[in-house]
Amino acid sequence: MKIMRVDARAGRVETESTEVLVLTHCEGEVFSKQATVIDKSMGGALRELLQSKEFEGKAHELALVHTQGKVPAKRILLVGLGKAKDVTVDQLRQAMGHVAKRVRQTKAGFFTVAVPSVTPQGASSVEVAQAMAEGAILGSYHFTAYRSEGASGKDVKGMSLLAAQTSDLQSIAEGIRRGVATAEAAVLVRDLCNHPSNVMTPTKIANEAKAIAKEESLTLKILEQKDIEKLGMGALLGVARGSHEPPKFIILEYKGSKKKDERPVVLVGKTITFDTGGISLKPAENMEHMKADMTGGAEVLASIRAAARLKLPLHLISILPVAENMPGGRAMKPGDVVTTLSGKTVEVQNTDAEGRLILADALAYATRYKPAALIDIATLTGACVVALGQFAIGMFGTDTGVKESVRKAGVRAGERVWEMPLWDEYFEQLRSDVADMRNIGGRGGGMITAALFLSKFVGDCPWVHLDIASTDWSERERAYVPKGPSGIGTRLLIQYLIDRTL
Repeated sequence: MKIMRVDARAGRVETESTEVLVLTHCEGEVFSKQATVIDKSMGGALRELLQSKEFEGKAHELALVHTQGKVPAKRILLVGLGKAKDVTVDQLRQAMGHVAKRVRQTKAGFFTVAVPSVTPQGASSVEVAQAMAEGAILGSYHFTAYRSEGASGKDVKGMSLLAAQTSDLQSIAEGIRRGVATAEAAVLVRDLCNHPSNVMTPTKIANEAKAIAKEESLTLKILEQKDIEKLGMGALLGVARGSHEPPKFIILEYKGSKKKDERPVVLVGKTITFDTGGISLKPAENMEHMKADMTGGAEVLASIRAAARLKLPLHLISILPVAENMPGGRAMKPGDVVTTLSGKTVEVQNTDAEGRLILADALAYATRYKPAALIDIATLTGACVVALGQFAIGMFGTDTGVKESVRKAGVRAGERVWEMPLWDEYFEQLRSDVADMRNIGGRGGGMITAALFLSKFVGDCPWVHLDIASTDWSERERAYVPKGPSGIGTRLLIQYLIDRTL
């Protein structure tokens, strides 16, 4: 998918010549000055919609009106924001997602959105513009790489944000810059996870990392199987044993800080390009979704690209442990014991609990950088789905400050987290009779025991774990979230990075 162009300019709605002019309206409120001017030129056509209750301004509500040449714009699209007092930044993001879909249906190539006069409480014009750009780009997303007939409908090429005052343009432009970068990152994640696993192999992931490193002038290091063996990453090697595809261990580094001694933020993402469950084979139903078990890795890859494009003044490292989990003749078996990079041994009681194994080696490796913050993100547990459904990311961590920063970034990004306990009592479920620990802790508290397992490999680093198994795949299309791989978690990470630089 080609990303639509987003720009900003100052002007008046009544002179705006565009294929679709978008005006926002809040339920129960009088028309804004912009809408009033347009309504007058159109002989009260917009007001008639309100009076007839065909359009009331409720959240997600849309009404399209052809102007018949009465104003320069060919069409007016009214979009509801709900009650003015309840408008949030994410509601603006959702509204733009719905708008982008509706504009695409009209086969228009370009549209203009009048910057809303209603500002969510506490939100800056930068945040508003960022959310609007994100919503429009993400709402227009579609994946057609494997459709012989190609895309259905015409792609929207561009959106303009129309400001009433020239003085607002600088902040709006900065918001657009951030919004485009974060949306591009989420689109990259969706694309990577939509590709089938016979295409998106560990080798292909490595090639994608090479391309991004070259494009953004990032430092890249790819450890091949021999390198991984030499280091002693027995957990990653164990997971990869059943596959003909060799594992990869990818490290990308972005040095945007002017401080030479600045400790890095390290992001680690689970990158299982396909998860059969291994010998502990998954049920066949919905197994095709397991092509997206690499979402965490895709998100840390996209995040470092976004940081480079935004020229964020920080030191950032992204680590991707990459493997397939297959039930081959050499595959890891229940009862096997693997030795991790840290030296700790793990009894494998279930080969479908493979994500925590590859992350154990990756997190231990990450501690070598003495990070200022260490964040891992992973489609880790089905228990997360049971506990939180589709609308919250499970969060665990050892550092109060990092957890709070991640929580706030999640609210701003519309990708909210919910903290779960990380109590030592749960480790009793992970005790092994033959090794330092086992890789599963039983049915009860499965999300918690998985996180507690990971905590044994981070040393004293300020660490946060994000379980995105609840959000990485959407069963239905929403405002700016497509059916299938969602990319949720990407913008949260990038917002966290942006916030560290403010």
